Formats: sequence, structure tokens, C-alpha cells
Amino acid sequence: MLDGSHHADSADSAFTFEGNWQDFARIALPNLLLTIVTLGIYRFWATARERRYLWSRTRFVDEHLEWAGTGMELFAGFVIVLVLFGVPYFGVSFVSQALIARGYEALGSALGVAALLSIFYLGGVARFRALRYRLSRTRWRGIRGGSDSKGFAFGLSYMWKTAVGWLPLGLLLPWSMTSLWNERWSKMSFGPFAFRSDGEAGGVFARFLLFYLAPFVLFVGGVIMAGMGMLAGYGIGGENGVALGGLVGLIGLVLFFYLGLGLIAVAFYAKFYREMVGATRWRDLRFSFEASTLDWVKLLLGDALLVVFTLGIGLVFLSYRHWKFFMTHLEASGEILLDELTQSRTRTAGHGEGLLDAFDMGAI
Repeated sequence: MLDGSHHADSADSAFTFEGNWQDFARIALPNLLLTIVTLGIYRFWATARERRYLWSRTRFVDEHLEWAGTGMELFAGFVIVLVLFGVPYFGVSFVSQALIARGYEALGSALGVAALLSIFYLGGVARFRALRYRLSRTRWRGIRGGSDSKGFAFGLSYMWKTAVGWLPLGLLLPWSMTSLWNERWSKMSFGPFAFRSDGEAGGVFARFLLFYLAPFVLFVGGVIMAGMGMLAGYGIGGENGVALGGLVGLIGLVLFFYLGLGLIAVAFYAKFYREMVGATRWRDLRFSFEASTLDWVKLLLGDALLVVFTLGIGLVFLSYRHWKFFMTHLEASGEILLDELTQSRTRTAGHGEGLLDAFDMGAI
């Protein structure tokens, strides 16, 4: 046991993942079979089993993490969302279509827009509550995290900040993303100490501008490639070669555009996570995320190859790969005052991340 304080910036990494895919397979593959047999119902318990393994194989400084959530909590959260939000949404959508069919276009359209806005709002609430739930079920040295906010105010922030980000042709999206990250994490805590995040959009705007302008540059480059292909085809086969050269050039245009744009998007998100994790702190502890663009490309390419060559079965290993990737590149530096650590006094929900499941979003 450690007393007094502990420095997290020693030679060893503050975060260490000690799991392996063979052990995870003994959990993931039976989970897959049980999920299929139960027509998807078991997936909530499967998620809880996987998290217990991943958390228990993750060491922060001197102690392993512990996952205290249950499958029943996740299932209850999903059922609550289905009853309180899913059924009313489909009911309103049905009434909206019926009103439009009967000639009440204005009223029907207004109801339809209201239903879509409610989904937009709940998407923001889902992101907040999922992170809140996961922190409240994570234990380190017996201490848990959480938040006293229920996320309803964040849902409104999510709506207007996302809208503002898109309004000026999407140029304010970096501000929107960084502002929402700061707001969400600054309302979370672990033990008696709150998280703080003060990331700035300026740190990622250059990468975003590259992503923003890339479609125009790639399109021009692709057109040039297509033209060169047609000219080359004409030189080889005359007029008949033009069509073949044009086809080859068109294929090159598509590949050049989508692969190029995809790589630039990965470069932007790699920079975004480095900047925002680096701007997040917990008391005297500062975090950093060291994954480069190449690291992200390797992860995503590995995911794709795994899923393709296993005919989809490899999907069950993606949570393992992503958690290992995150923990391998996550670092922390600073001093942890162990004597000041007390249990969190935040309220905990009795159900899981139902909204997250409903909208299929990531919590981090």
C-alpha cells in the first residue's frame, strides 16, 4: 500500500494493459454465441463481462481498475429508453405522417421537426450520461467517479454548439468539438476531485482546415489523373484506348479522393485527441495521449482486415483492440495525494447507458 503521495511521471507508464487476446477470446466468443441464441438480449451481459475483463487487466500506477457495472443495469437502461423515448418518438412520427396525408402539412411538418430535434437533443444527453455511468462504475483503490449533473443541460449545449459549428459552412466545428469536450469532462469527477479541461480549438484548426480544403484539392488532383489516364490510353490504343484510359483514371480518381480524404480525417482526429486529452487534468495529474496518425491508421486498417478475413466474427475483438490501443497510448504525469482520496459523493444511477445503446455512440 502507498501512503502520502505518489508520482505518476516515473519511468514506467502510469497506465499499463496486461491482457491478451487469447484470454479475451474465451469471453468474447461465448458471448457471441449467447447473443445469437438470445436474439441479441444477452449483449448487455456480454458487455459487462468484457468490461470486467478489460478493466481488471488495466493497471493505473499501483492498482488495477475494477468494473462494478452489471448487465442488468445496461438492460434496464435500454428498456427505460425504449419505453420513455422510443415508443413516443415513433408515435409522434406516425401522427406527423397521418396529419400530412390528411392535408395538415404545417402541423404535421412541425411535429416531424420536433421529433427530429428531440433525437438531436437526446444524442447529446446520451454522450454525457454514458461517460457519467462508466466513471461511476469504475473503481480504483475502491474509489469511483461520476457527476452530479444529469446531462440535460449538456444536451442543450450539444444542440446549439453543434448547430453553430455547422452554420458558417462547418468552419467552427473545431470550436464546437473542443468546447463540448471541455464542458462534458469539466462536469465529471473521480473521488473528491473534479476533472478540468481547457482545450482550445486553435490547436486543431490547422488540421481541420486541411481536412476542410482537401476535397477541392483531391478533386482537382483526381481530374488531372483522369485526364492523364485518357491521354495515356489514346497514346497506346488510339480512340479505343481513350475509354479504357478514362475508366482507369476514374477508378484512380475515386481511390485518390476517398483514401486521401480518409487519411486526412484520421490525421485530424489523431491531433484532436492528442490536444484534448493533453488539456484534461484531475487535481495535480495531467493526461496525455501519444498515438500518432500512423498508429491510428494501423489500428483502423487492422480492424478492417480482422473483420474481413474472419467473415465478420472479428467484430467481437474490436472492443479489446480499441481498449488496448487507448490504454497503451494514454499517459499521466503529476502527483497523486493518496491521503486526500476519499469516496465520491456524486449520485449514481441505478441503470446503465440506455441512450448510448439506442443511438449507438461512443462514450469517450
